[in-house]
Amino acid sequence: MPRPKPVVYGLYSWTPDYGLRYIHPANRRTFEWLEPLGKVFEKIDETDDWIMLRYDEQQFKVSRELFTELYMRPPFSFGDLVVETDPAEDQPAHEGLISDVYYDEAADAFRFQLVEKKRKIKRVFEARELELQ
Repeated sequence: MPRPKPVVYGLYSWTPDYGLRYIHPANRRTFEWLEPLGKVFEKIDETDDWIMLRYDEQQFKVSRELFTELYMRPPFSFGDLVVETDPAEDQPAHEGLISDVYYDEAADAFRFQLVEKKRKIKRVFEARELELQ
C-alpha cells in the first residue's frame, strides 16, 4: 500500500497487559511478536473502528484508542538507505536500510536499526550518527 501524503507517524502503546481487544484478530499474533512499545508506526489508513498501521513491511489493523500521533517527523523512515557518519577507528562505516524506528519519549529522540547485507545490525543508532546515502 502506498504511503499517504503527508505520512502520519505515531506510537502505539499496547502491551499484553491491555488484553487483545485493541488488536484485530487477524493481526494479534504478529503484533504481539513485534512488541510495539516505543516503536514508531506510520498510520496508512483508517475506518470508523480501526486504523491501519505500518511498521517496516508489516501492516496491522488496530483500535485507534491507543494511537498517539507524533508531531515531530523522524529524520529517516523504513527503507531509507543510510550510512554511519563517524565509524569506530579501523572499522568501515555501517551502510544499510532503516529497518526499525524507535522513539524515546524521555529523551525526545529517535533511534534507528539497520539491515546491512540482509542482516540486522544489533546496534541502535542515534539520528546524528546517520545520514542519507
